Order: sequence, then structure tokens, then C-alpha cells
Amino acid sequence: MKIHFYGAARTVTGSMHLLEVNDHKLLLDCGLFQGRRKETYQRNRTFPFLPKDIDAVILSHAHIDHSGNLPNLVKQGYSGPIYTTNATAHLDNIMLLDSGYIHEKDAEYLNKKRLKQGKTPIEPLYTKEDAGRVAPLFECVNYRDIFEPIPGVKAHLVDAGHILGSAAVVLDITERGKTSRLWFSGDIGRPGLQLIRDPILPDKADYLIMESTYGDEKKRDPDEAFLEFRDVVQRTIARKGKIIIPSFAVGRTQELVYCLHKMVEAGEIPKIPVFVDSPLAIRASQVFREHPECFDKETRDFISEDKHHAALDFEGLKYTLSVEESKAINFTEPPFVVISASGMAETGRILHHLKNNIEDSRNTVLIVSWQAPHTLGRRLAEQKKEIKIFGKTYHRRAEVVTINGFSAHAGQKLLLDYANATKETLRKVFLVHGEPRGAEPLMEKLKEAGIPDVIYPERGEVFEI
Repeated sequence: MKIHFYGAARTVTGSMHLLEVNDHKLLLDCGLFQGRRKETYQRNRTFPFLPKDIDAVILSHAHIDHSGNLPNLVKQGYSGPIYTTNATAHLDNIMLLDSGYIHEKDAEYLNKKRLKQGKTPIEPLYTKEDAGRVAPLFECVNYRDIFEPIPGVKAHLVDAGHILGSAAVVLDITERGKTSRLWFSGDIGRPGLQLIRDPILPDKADYLIMESTYGDEKKRDPDEAFLEFRDVVQRTIARKGKIIIPSFAVGRTQELVYCLHKMVEAGEIPKIPVFVDSPLAIRASQVFREHPECFDKETRDFISEDKHHAALDFEGLKYTLSVEESKAINFTEPPFVVISASGMAETGRILHHLKNNIEDSRNTVLIVSWQAPHTLGRRLAEQKKEIKIFGKTYHRRAEVVTINGFSAHAGQKLLLDYANATKETLRKVFLVHGEPRGAEPLMEKLKEAGIPDVIYPERGEVFEI
């Protein structure tokens, strides 16, 4: 067996690992690489293999850095099955269609500039139509159901506890009369996250391909994040302000809505208006509703006892799909909460909410995820006093609060527990989906724990095992 590390190698995006087993090729994930525009376009457009030669794909979860280049794979000739959970297939379809639309709009914007400069227009990486060709290839499997993606490989998926439908991939491989188990973690969640179940730890694995995103960090307890969130909402309500939350549309938005629902039902906050103002988040929330099989016991119990019999619906909550509904939020009497995309406050409706509310000291801007350098979200998190939105400078008077405990990724302790769970059988660990600052400290900790062989592969590196 050969393992080719083609993506998320020494970086955190573009997850893509190719296995060669019994003269067949199996691809684990097919994510978009994200970086400088020119490098991103070329790397995502050009595969280091012929897509038509791939026999099967297994998808760990719907996040774009794991699934976002599937439309390009299909566009360039792949026509085989894409195995994944029902919830991931459902969620990924809406995310890929949205991604295709964004690629079209980005190309349209760039081509206007290129036309003025006398340059040749560029094609979008893929279109919404291209994205629509992925869904018919999904082969949905339940957690723990055994399937055979290629000859000699029996596979099953287990809950990764990261987002709705996320999975680790377990492969029992028979080649030349020998059987071994390869475990691919996908992205590992954390115990105690809202809505979804805890991650399943590895069992009897010989080889482990494991994420290392936060291999250098301790993670705060999700319960602490809930209490911080509650405190922010309570004090902003007390001063009759608005809580403006830039949030990723898939996963984080639904988690926040569920937290607010629990606060209302417990009488910890009054029944104030709560707006979810993002078309993608609204579509994603519907997918969550349709897959209660992915919820943890606490959530199922909450739903059964709730008068609405729902996790993501309650009195005062409004999903604003149209532009007109979004604009009408400005005329709502505070206090209220607005959760809107994008998560780093770079595009979308959140910019209008920030523009209209950033200069009022009664209001709070709540940052609930990591913010990339040079984004508006990062400048807010850094408490900058002057903020540019749509080219105009605003004087920030609103309170800005950052809550770090909502992360859906495992920290160093759980990553160590993850590998140690199968230490007795483990022969090699390959660390992926992590920059050196996360992976290198984790490597040292794993070696200290007695893990025999820890490898941090370069992009394009091949290992025969």
C-alpha cells in the first residue's frame, strides 16, 4: 500500500490523501486549498493525478477545505462513488452549490478588471452547475455500516464529533495476504460540543492519519463558552443594546442558536428577537433539523421536552432569507441578537449590520471563531478603534468580546488521547491538517508518550507501508 499526501500536508487546507491498494486508487477527501489567490487557483485546478483514474472517494465531512474541490474532480473526469454519511451528503450539496456560485461571482468581478487592463478573462474554478454534478455520485452509508470501496478494503465510518455528519474513516486493508487497519481521523471534534455527539476514539489501528490543527493548544471547556456567551447577552440586554455576531454559516450558527434557545427556556434571558441573517445558514439549519440521528442524547432529550419539539426553533427566532427582511432588522427595537455571515466579517450581510451598529456603545460585537490576519474580524478582535467598512472609516464604540471556547477542533490533550487510544497496535502516525506551530509540539508529545513512529509529511510525499 502507498499513501500519497497531496493536500493538508504541512498546512490546514486542501485535505486530500491518495491510497494505492491492490492496483486500485482510493481518495480520502478532496478539499479546496486556500491561500494566495494565484497559488490557490493553480493548485486547485491542477490535480497531481488523473481524476478519471480514481476508483472511489471517501469524504470525511462537508467543510469546504475537505470537500470543496469535488466539483473540479468530477469536471475533470471522475465518475465513481463518493462514500459519506447521509448528513454530510445533504449538507455538502448546499455548500458546494454555494461555493460554485461564489467562484462564478469572483471570476465575474476579476474579469471586469482584466477587461479594462486588456487581459484574457479567466474561467471560474467551477460553476454552480459543475457543483450540481457531485450530488448524484454520493453513496450514503450509516455510521459503522461496512462497505467495500475498492477490492481488498473493507471500510466503515465512525462519528468524529466535529460537525453534523462528520466521520473518521476506518479501513481494514487486505493486500498480499496481510491485513492491516488504517484510521483516518478527518477533523476531530471535542467532547461536550452543543448538538452533536462526542468523537469516537481509534481502536486496533496499525496506521493513523491524524489532524494536528491545534496540537499546540489547550482548549477551554465548551460549558465555559456557554456561560461567557450568556453573560455577554445578559449585560447587552441590560443596556438595551444589540448583539451582532459574525458567524460561519454551517456548524457555529446552529450551535449559537441552540445555546440561545436553552437560555430562553431556562429563563436566563428574556424572549428577545433573534435573527439568523444568512441564506446559507438558513439552508444549513434545515439540514440540521432533518438529521436528528446525529444529535447527542442531551439534545434529543431537550427536543422531546421542549414545547416546540425543536433545537433550532423557538419564540422570537426569525430566519431572514430575503434582502428586504434583512434590511428590516435595522428598524427593530433593541435589544436583539443578529447572527450573520461571514464568520470573519469579510463579505455578506454582516458588513451592513456592523456598519449600522459599530458606533453605538450600547451594542456588542461578539467574535466566536478564529479570525485570519488582515480580515475585518481580526481588526475587531484586536479592539481597533477605527474600522473601515465598504471603504468608509467608522469609530468603534461598540463593545467587542471574543469567546474562544466554541472551537470544534480537538486541542493537544484530546489529540494525545486519540493516538494513545490505539497505542498498543499503532505502527505509524502521520500528522496532517496542521501548520508546523501545531504539528511540531504534538510530535514531541506523541514521542514522549511512546508512540513509535511519528511522521509529518511534506506535500507530495509518498510512503509505502
